[in-house]
Amino acid sequence: MLDLTQKPYGLNEIQIQAVKKQVAALDTEAKIGQLFFPIGQDEKQVDIPAFIQKYQPGGIMYRPDTSSKIRRELVACQAASTLPLFTAANLESGGNGIITDGTYFGTPLEMAATDDPHSAYELGAVAGEEAHAVGTNMAFAPIVDIDQNFRNPIMNTRTFGSDQQRVLRMSDAQRQGLEKHHVIPVIKHFPGDGVDERDQHLLASVNSLSADDWMASYGQIYRHMIEGGISTVMIAHILQPAWERQLDPGIADQDLRPASSSANLINGLLRTVLKFNGLAITDATPMLGYNAVMPREQLLPATINAGIDMILFNKNIDEDYAIIRTAVANGTISQERLDEAVTRIVGTKVAQGLMTVDGHPLLSMPDADVLVRNQAAHAAQAEAVASKAVTLVKDRDHLLPLTPEKYPRIRLYVLGDSDDGGFKEGGQVTGAFQQQLEAAGFAVTLFDPKHLDFHEIFEEGVADLKKKFDLALYIANVETASNQTTTRLDWIHLMAANAPWFMKDIPTVFVSTANPYHLFDIPMVSTFVNAYTGNQATIAAVMRKLLGQEKFLGKSPVDPFCGDLTARL
Repeated sequence: MLDLTQKPYGLNEIQIQAVKKQVAALDTEAKIGQLFFPIGQDEKQVDIPAFIQKYQPGGIMYRPDTSSKIRRELVACQAASTLPLFTAANLESGGNGIITDGTYFGTPLEMAATDDPHSAYELGAVAGEEAHAVGTNMAFAPIVDIDQNFRNPIMNTRTFGSDQQRVLRMSDAQRQGLEKHHVIPVIKHFPGDGVDERDQHLLASVNSLSADDWMASYGQIYRHMIEGGISTVMIAHILQPAWERQLDPGIADQDLRPASSSANLINGLLRTVLKFNGLAITDATPMLGYNAVMPREQLLPATINAGIDMILFNKNIDEDYAIIRTAVANGTISQERLDEAVTRIVGTKVAQGLMTVDGHPLLSMPDADVLVRNQAAHAAQAEAVASKAVTLVKDRDHLLPLTPEKYPRIRLYVLGDSDDGGFKEGGQVTGAFQQQLEAAGFAVTLFDPKHLDFHEIFEEGVADLKKKFDLALYIANVETASNQTTTRLDWIHLMAANAPWFMKDIPTVFVSTANPYHLFDIPMVSTFVNAYTGNQATIAAVMRKLLGQEKFLGKSPVDPFCGDLTARL
């Protein structure tokens, strides 16, 4: 039962009556609009004021673009909206989650590797300040998932690791940093990603923990956040069968649902058991993990009736609105349920300072120059975090430090380094590593996977390769991304041409800038470094440490050996 006097609202009687008045003043079409959270529109393709006036959405989420363009588009959105909009972005790793000229501060796992919650606070503060400067007031962060399965292709460096207490400390700190700059944190992905080895973008994945194990891990994190007054939770396309069966003992297997359409998991587990009174938003509804559950015309109303208040993204927006409009008209979604969802939305906007009790916006943005003024300071903060995070996992044969005297000729192999897929944050790392190695005095030859040397692949032995290079340096920038089934190493299929078959004969160093688990695929390598982030600050920190100019300080937030004894040798 919604109670606006309680967390996360804390509204007084005057405010509550004003919220109810605001909701009552909206016609049915406007109420339906408030349920939707579409993707941000491009001013070059869409008349933004006309779009907002037509659909009357409750929120809008933009993907990164230049700060000047994002600011202009968000100003246009707010000016055209009757009620202030939630304006959201994926601020997981820095201000670059909303603006391309923002700071790529570092992944959550990099913050966790410092074992210092202040790093996560700085991540939130930098992202929040830059986002607020262009008109963003909501962050789909922090991620409070636990990275329990190293094969999971979507969580990985996006999490604060596998230690529940470290996840809690870091999530709390990132939240505080965001809130400092008036950005509303949205924790995700309820009921918890990181257990399955599959991506909910591609299917409805499963949190397969028992009810007790779930409550002792993910449940404690959500309970802590809810008791701390978190206003908003993102609901994933993830099943939690044990809790569905506990709440509904007779439920048939075919009736189990991902949380995004499960009344058992939302109205039951989240709202009744964990006592969450706030706003629930789905994860993106174009995902296969959402749409494969039932026909969309049944699924969207089932989502609202399960206790979720807002629907993130659309396929065909007119079709989705028509589905909800029909469901309200025929009573599939009751007027009472519609009003409850809209009351949560409006109540959150009042409680979070986006609007006054009489509906006027309380939106303010600092001057546009704040990004330029603080850019150098934010870069320096990212550099300091990187220096504390880079982790030496092993150096069995004491190959470090690298010097031009010991290893004058380096063969550089770069794996991954692709821009394909969502959540790609920092672009490519090849050029930066090659340039910095050459600046340090090494002669560098870059392995070219597009122009293979067939003589080398099929006929050359150890002595032949020793004539070419003294050390092989592998850089893996295989980033977490949506809509992929794995983040494993994928060697060239012809003879594994870029794999270090020679690692017992020629010194070989492996650095991962994006995935801490590559030892699973190359367990016998002598020297392995985890850097967690492929931004420029981290590349520079890795180089200083490889060259012996800085000590390795990072503390692994996951098991980089993946439980494999051979990887420790």
